[in-house]
Parts: sequence; C-alpha cells; structure tokens
Amino acid sequence: MQLYLVQHGAAKSEAEDPQRSLTEEGRQTVERLADFVIPLQLSLDRIEHSDKLRAKQTAEILAARLRPREGTKEIRGMAPNDEIEAMRSRLQGESKNLMLVGHLPYLGRLTARLLGLGGSRDAVQFQMGGLVRLDRHETGRWVVQWMIMPELLMHR
Repeated sequence: MQLYLVQHGAAKSEAEDPQRSLTEEGRQTVERLADFVIPLQLSLDRIEHSDKLRAKQTAEILAARLRPREGTKEIRGMAPNDEIEAMRSRLQGESKNLMLVGHLPYLGRLTARLLGLGGSRDAVQFQMGGLVRLDRHETGRWVVQWMIMPELLMHR
C-alpha cells in the first residue's frame, strides 16, 4: 500500500477569514506540487481530507490534476488535535493507495505512530503544501519512501 500524506496549503488567518480558506500563495503551492507529481503517474485510489475548508480545497486541487479513481472523500476525525489511533488501525488493513490531506500535529503524530515511534516524536518535518509518501510492506511495517517539500518546487 502507498500512502501519501499532505499538509494543506497556507491558509488565511482566522481574523481574515473565519473559515480559513487557502491563500493565493497556498493555492499556488499546491498547484505546483500537483503539477510536479503528475509525471510520476501515482497509482491513487482516493484522496481523503478533513472537514476543514483549507484541507478540502487542497484535496480538490490535487484531485483535479491527479484524478484519483474514487475522487475525494471527507473524513471525520482528522482535525489538528484529533486522536490518530482509529486512522492508524484502519490504514494497517487498507489495501487501496490513499492520499490524506490534513493538518499538524495530526499528520506528524500519525506518521510517527505508523513508523513505530512514539506519537509525540517527529518522524518527518511536514510543511504546508508538502507531500510525504509512506509504503506499507507485506510484513505490515511502514517506511518513508520519499518526500517533496514546497521550497524544492519554487524554481520550476
């Protein structure tokens, strides 16, 4: 199984927009990420995202370019401070290749737990509009396959 973890793009402040939609820069960063991974021809079944607007908008931008077979789906329990155990357990038995679009510290805790570290330890340094690919082997163990950080795409 391939799991793609994406922290949403940069969002407006709550004072500027209570719904915290993506900024223009955040939107452009996610578009650059999507355009960069298109040639990789990811085998992607579905993009799942939290119920926060910034995650939904990020997922929609990615889905429009990457065309996952089953589209996008909003998933409850992926808010920044939600518990990760239900998702970790579900992913252990998942056979489809998924992309999860969410928030910190949720994604950081989930990644650490999947990699066998304590949930409070950082396993990777997420950035808004960045992507981390984890692979689950037949043994059930997860490994980091690769990462794409937004600053790597700035000069493309």
